[in-house]
Amino acid sequence: MSSRPDRATALVTGASKGIGSAIAKALARDGWAVAVNYRSDEAGANATVEAIEKEGGRAVALHGDVANGAPEDLFKRAEAELGPVLALVNNAGVTADGLVVQMDDDDWDRVLGTNLTAAFRMTRGAMRPMIKARYGRVINVASVVGPRANAGQANYAAAKAGLIGLTKTVAAEVARRGVTVNAVAPGFIDTDMTADLPDAVMQAVPARRAGTPEEVAAAVRFLASDEAGYVTGTTLFVDGGMSA
Repeated sequence: MSSRPDRATALVTGASKGIGSAIAKALARDGWAVAVNYRSDEAGANATVEAIEKEGGRAVALHGDVANGAPEDLFKRAEAELGPVLALVNNAGVTADGLVVQMDDDDWDRVLGTNLTAAFRMTRGAMRPMIKARYGRVINVASVVGPRANAGQANYAAAKAGLIGLTKTVAAEVARRGVTVNAVAPGFIDTDMTADLPDAVMQAVPARRAGTPEEVAAAVRFLASDEAGYVTGTTLFVDGGMSA
């Protein structure tokens, strides 16, 4: 079992708030330097960095829209500021819900572009340095919606199902190189994205409550750890029993 190299950096996309921010903080507590990527919420990203630094960690906020642009720039900036990126958390995501008969091409393309295509490009960009180091962790934030139906979210479900498929395939490609690739699949988590859900929705959750960003972050923290070196190609559901 290999150990995390010195100065290893974790790059977390969409980390200015919610699940991404909680993941960034959890990884920092585990000794990773953390690059906090954000698209528009600069204040939130800076607050995440400040929280990490207050606890003695190292972090930097990196602006960049992962759905539009070359990921190589994010990796270069992260390495220059903190160290080589040996953990990547593809967390950035958007929704544009609607029934298929009403969904236009723009809503389909935007959701697939951010939730799936951007994760592919970021993963591709991370591979060579990880393989060279013989150590790497890629964690994709999927969703319980990926493997099960949720009317009105054809684009989101397709993207998250594709992300799980991407996870398995890349994991098989790089397993011999000391690089693991896994996914976490949250259910209903208490974030801005789920703020408008009616209380009745919770009745579909066996736990009868929403999860917290910190509970998702704990799963990511494990998958990024040395102890998870023999865990690859899997999806860890954090959903209060919805997938049972």
